Amino acid sequence: MVTIMNNRYSFIGGNQGIWRVVDIQDVFGISLEHAERVNVLNDAVTKLPLDSSWVLQGFSSNIRYAMRNELDVLQAVQPVLNRSEAVSAVLIPIKKSLQWWEMAQDERRAIFEEESHHTAVGLEYLPGVARRLLHCRDFGEPFDFLTWFEFAPEHTKAFDELLLRMRASKEWEYVEREVEVRLERDYIV
Repeated sequence: MVTIMNNRYSFIGGNQGIWRVVDIQDVFGISLEHAERVNVLNDAVTKLPLDSSWVLQGFSSNIRYAMRNELDVLQAVQPVLNRSEAVSAVLIPIKKSLQWWEMAQDERRAIFEEESHHTAVGLEYLPGVARRLLHCRDFGEPFDFLTWFEFAPEHTKAFDELLLRMRASKEWEYVEREVEVRLERDYIV
């Protein structure tokens, strides 16, 4: 029997979930409504649950801009999610500009890697910071990507440094909306 894993994820901001909201900041553009907690489901949600402020949905897919050697290195050091020590998380929804999407794939890759060094910078913070990138542009969602990060509290300073470096890169000139949702897990899974 073959088991097919669901590649859809929903992040529900409201009053339920194991992740307690510490802070929601609008980095660029409009923020998200306040929520006390975030529930993360490995499934699609068809309507906003009661007592919820928002639902963000995405799907995991192939890595779009990585070359084989970069992908091999990433897979060798990328930690799994839901590690018991990773009680800190950050959800970062991002929407890029129309100018970004009008470029050809090779032009976006050049900005992403050759100019911004996205993968190389990210590798410097592994395995302390685990991440999952979800795509949502094709769903008509308000964001193009949802990035979920998990880490132990002692890696918070490194994570903050990673964010500063990414936001200072050429790639971020094409970000028109970004929200940062800081979370803490109440108990070990």
